[in-house]
Amino acid sequence: MEPNRNCPLFGGAFSAILPTGAIDVSDLRPVPDNQEVFCHPVTDQSLIIELLELQAHVQGEAAARYHFEDVGRVQGARAVHVLSVQPLCLENLSLRGCCQDAWSLSGKQQVAKDVTLHQALLRLPQYQTDLLLTFNQPPCHSRSLGPENLSCPPWSLSNFEQLVTSLTLHDPNLFGPQ
Repeated sequence: MEPNRNCPLFGGAFSAILPTGAIDVSDLRPVPDNQEVFCHPVTDQSLIIELLELQAHVQGEAAARYHFEDVGRVQGARAVHVLSVQPLCLENLSLRGCCQDAWSLSGKQQVAKDVTLHQALLRLPQYQTDLLLTFNQPPCHSRSLGPENLSCPPWSLSNFEQLVTSLTLHDPNLFGPQ
């Protein structure tokens, strides 16, 4: 398996460090233009980076909760439960120059099975954009992690944190004329 790698996103407008073994889902099926989706080669884990319209009507922690609940609604979750919401230190982000506000949220959503989600919301009001990064962490199945698959261990929260902090904007023209 290849090690963590800096990967171009959205046609090179962004880049970020992805964890070992990340598979670009767009090579397997259509993915909306406003998303980059990666899956783990063995587990059911996934990473999603979404460019969303800025939800200016919600601020601070409420914005993180709004997006978490919206993802649950779209996925048809029977229940959503926020475990924690914390501000992210802008100084730790590669996007600190254009990110006005950043939040980290962990929670559970009950879809076909209980899934733990970790989200980071990076707010870019000058581009009218909410950047939502999601780490889907379904329950681990022991069959997925047999000895033959030890070359690519499950992703960890630190892999997700590295994705969030390394996300870099290279071409603001992605957002159109400002």
